[in-house]
Amino acid sequence: MDDLAPMILKISVMAIPALVAITFHEAAHGYVAKRLGDPTAYMLGRVTFNPFRHIDPIGTVVLPLILFLTSGLLFGWAKPVPVDLRNLHNPRRDMVWVALAGPGVNIALALVSALLMHVAPYLPDFAATWFFENLQISIYFNLVLAVFNMLPLPPLDGGRVAVGLLPDALARPLAGLERYGMVILLGLIFLIPLVAGQLGYAFNPVFMVISPITEALFDIVVRVTGLA
Repeated sequence: MDDLAPMILKISVMAIPALVAITFHEAAHGYVAKRLGDPTAYMLGRVTFNPFRHIDPIGTVVLPLILFLTSGLLFGWAKPVPVDLRNLHNPRRDMVWVALAGPGVNIALALVSALLMHVAPYLPDFAATWFFENLQISIYFNLVLAVFNMLPLPPLDGGRVAVGLLPDALARPLAGLERYGMVILLGLIFLIPLVAGQLGYAFNPVFMVISPITEALFDIVVRVTGLA
């Protein structure tokens, strides 16, 4: 029982920033889609800050909780926001903006979280510690979420941006990868590092790509918000 309170506290420090980041990310996709002509997500109640409208029971709750408690890793997904390309004013161009909306909001949340850190010293000691840890996790989680989602592989946002910007000769085969995208991602995140580890090598291609970018963005956020 004595170990339960610290565990609940630890989970809350991870869960609250994650839910806020995911909720704003998905709502941003739906909001921009509506502004550009597609009300599908809005009509389905997905343009909302209610996290329960975006939670996937397995991808947002069960898998992240198991991974976090067993290995300290945090990986998962939310329900994808439906977008009907036929309703967009300019489908190819507008889909780029819809895709960019999610990572863009996460960058903004990281900046807001960093700014709110200036408030923590004025709170009571316990509240200050909990608030500070939430904000610290929020900065990192939002930046990782933004960078990870910008990997140029459908169904990630970066894949959709690439499909919208590349010439047809490259965009079409890339778009065709979407049906296999999640399998490819799981292989890159879990299978390849596992096999490499069994062979005596530490090799995680996704971490190697997103880590330096995330660290660079973190340094920028810290400097811009006066935390440096």
